[in-house]
Parts: sequence; C-alpha cells; structure tokens
Amino acid sequence: MKKSLIIILLLIATAFANAQVLDNRLNNANLLSTATISVTIGGDFPVTGSFPAFISDRVDQLVTRLYLEARERAVRTSNDPQIIRKVESKLNNYSLRGIILKRSTGEEISVDLQRFRITGDFNYNPYLKNDDVLIFPANDISRNFFTISGAVNKPGLFFFVEGDSLNDALEIAMGVNNAFEDVNNVLISRLSYDGETLYTDTVEINSNIKLKRGDQIKVLAPETQRKNYYVMVLGEIRNPGSFPITKNNTKLYDVIQTAGGFTKEASLRRAKLYSGNSLAVFLEKQYGIDLADQPDLEDVNLRNTIVNLETMLMYRMSNVYPEDSSYFFLENQLRVLTEGSSLDFTNIDDPESDISSYIVKSGDVIVVPAIKKSVYVFGQVAKPGYVPLAEGKEFSYYISEAGGMGELAVPDEIMVIKGGSRYWISPYEQTVILEEGDYVYVPKERLISFRTSAAEYAIYIGMLGSIATVILLIIAAFK
Repeated sequence: MKKSLIIILLLIATAFANAQVLDNRLNNANLLSTATISVTIGGDFPVTGSFPAFISDRVDQLVTRLYLEARERAVRTSNDPQIIRKVESKLNNYSLRGIILKRSTGEEISVDLQRFRITGDFNYNPYLKNDDVLIFPANDISRNFFTISGAVNKPGLFFFVEGDSLNDALEIAMGVNNAFEDVNNVLISRLSYDGETLYTDTVEINSNIKLKRGDQIKVLAPETQRKNYYVMVLGEIRNPGSFPITKNNTKLYDVIQTAGGFTKEASLRRAKLYSGNSLAVFLEKQYGIDLADQPDLEDVNLRNTIVNLETMLMYRMSNVYPEDSSYFFLENQLRVLTEGSSLDFTNIDDPESDISSYIVKSGDVIVVPAIKKSVYVFGQVAKPGYVPLAEGKEFSYYISEAGGMGELAVPDEIMVIKGGSRYWISPYEQTVILEEGDYVYVPKERLISFRTSAAEYAIYIGMLGSIATVILLIIAAFK
C-alpha cells in the first residue's frame, strides 16, 4: 500500500514539473512573439520610414500590415467609392518583386513576395531582424516587364527583375495548365531598343534561358476544345436542366431526347430557343470569333462597347428616320437576343424539317412553356384576364366572356396577338383562328385635352395660312 502511494506521488510530482516546464516554454514563446524590432522601409512603397515589427515577422507580414494601415488611414475620411478606388489604385502601385533586404551585417537578400504568394516557398519571404532595411524598386512596369501567355495557368504582365529566367516566368505564371497537351515549346519575342525590329525564337520549355527586359513569352500548345459546352432546357420537359453538347454538331432534336422529351403539358407552339449570350452570337456569326477562346472579352465595359458597335453598324447604311430610331433599336436588340427563336417546335419529330437538324450552340436556352388552354383578354374590357379556350370561337366571344368592352374602347382597332410569334393581326382584315396562349387586345380611345386640340388646330391653320400666302404671291406675280 505504501509502495503504491509513493508511486502515485512520484507521478503527480513528475506531471507538475513537466507542466511548469511547458508553461515556461509557452511564456518564453509569447515573449518572443511580442518582442519588437525596428525595420526601415525605403524606395517605392506607400509608406516609408522606420517601423516596429515583431521578432517573429517575415517580410510579407510586415508589408501587408503596413499597407492595410495606410489604406485605412487614406479612406477613413471619405465614403465616396470613386475616391476610395483611386486611393487603393495609388496604394497598390508598388512591386512585390525585386525587393532588397539589407541586414545590419551588410548581407543583402533578394525578396520576391509575388513568388512566395504563388509557391508558398519561404525562401522568397525571409524572417526580419532588428535594423533590417527593405528597399522597394521603382514600379515602372511599363518598361521593366515581361509577358507570358498561352498554355499557362496565369497569363499576364509581370515586373521584370534582373536575372529572371524562363523557369522563373513559368513559376510566376503558376506553371503549365494541365488542360493542355503536348506542351514542349515556347516562343520568345524581343523588340529592338528602338522598337522597330522584332526578333523571335522558339526554344524548348525546359531550356531555362535568361530573359531580357520586355520579353514576350508564349507557351505553345494546340488549343484544347475540351470545354464546358452546354445548353439549358427549361419548362415542360421530363428532365429539365443543363445538358452537355459538342462544340458544333449537336442537334436540337438530340438534346430534347436526352432531356427525356416533352411532357404532355408542353406547348410546342410557344416553345422558344434563345441565345444564352447575345455577344457570343454576334461575334460568332459576324466575325467567326468564339467568346470562349477570348477571356479578355469577359470585361463588362468591353462587352457593352462591342454590343453598341453592333447597333451602330446596323444604323450606318440605313435610311431610318430619327423618329423611328427608337423602334429600330428595340427591334435590333430583340433580334440579337432571340436568335433562333422563330423555330417551329411542332415539327421537331419531322426528319425533313429545319428544326430537327438545327445545331445548338453552347449557352443556348430552350424554354418549353405549359399549355395554357386559355386566351388572355386585356385592355378596355371589364374583366381582363384568362378566358378558357373554346375551339372555333372568334375574338368577340372572348371579349364577351371578359365582361365586354368599356366606354372608351375602340372596336375597329382590336388586335389578336399570337402567343407563339407575338404577331399582331386585325381580326377585321383576315380570319384569325384563336389558339391556346393567344391574346386579345382592346385599345383605348385617345382623349385629347382642349389645349392639345387648340395647339394642333393652330398648326393646321398656320400651314393653311402659309399656303394661301404663297398662292397670293404667285397670282400677284402673273398679273
């Protein structure tokens, strides 16, 4: 019993001693982590001078902290988003590459925070020591640069540092994109100092040659066509959703079959196919450019500019009167947005029809509405709304079912609007068979105020007076 008690006491004493040692180590670690040193920032950085840093800081930690503090001070006095963007743009104008770390011992270390943030290699992001000096280079990226494009993960324009090699550039571009195959060669283009002569050379990707300021690098590889081509099928379809397609040979009929076909409630008369991207349709059909191969065109401002350009091109050779320009603009935009929507889905099972062999494009949206089994009556009627479809009935029947016309209705101008084509038809000029989803519109008589009537009559009287004056002058001239 005594022996067991002694063993227990020894174990407790050992555990207590270990706890004390651990506590001391933690206290020492906390002291080290909070101990401060002095680091000086110079060169082209938003703030310069001497700043306190923790002894556990690496270069990136101090740089990020000083940048965020400078940003907070700069935007604290303004809530204007434009001013804040300008301030942030100015503060961001420093290089993460080419930084020189000078130790108090005279040692100089090259720091590359851009490569550290890409690779996580701490060799590019060393610990700081007391009296260290960080010198940031002038961020003249318009002259000190290299570009890399092609089959890499992060193409772009990057700050050039003396000693950069092809391997360095590939690392900064986050390496070769695994989606590409047969990546073996790199095209390097160099301009002469006067910018008049372009030298090009194709080298192996593993050659690791030294780069020069202004080099333009393109990693060569056949463009992969293994992309996310798809169409959306919505509405009265058995399995609605997104379906993969090939680049340019998937038929609409095959998409519908893959989606399980139409439900019994599908209204094929009103089914539509819309282009999922109006700009993509325009670029492809007018210029043969595939938007998926042009990532730069994802910029919203550039996209809007091109769409506006398309409208201007349509106007340039037209004879549209100014008063008709708004209507033409509406029609043109609808044309761009509804390419392919005139397809007749009622013939999709006919192998000889255009729709059966229609080739869908990525981003297309197929909408299949439900059969409404009704006609919609609106305008100057007592009870506008849906009226159940009655086979063989004329438009007047539906107006009667909607409570009849109001006092301000204009009976002679009643129009039937077809639900599928949105085509306006006068039922007085031709026989119209009303179908499910059609509309009957009863317009309103235009009420003109006395002031408006007087102004219109004044115009007519003025015109008549001018004509009478001209006639009198002609008569007088022949006397």
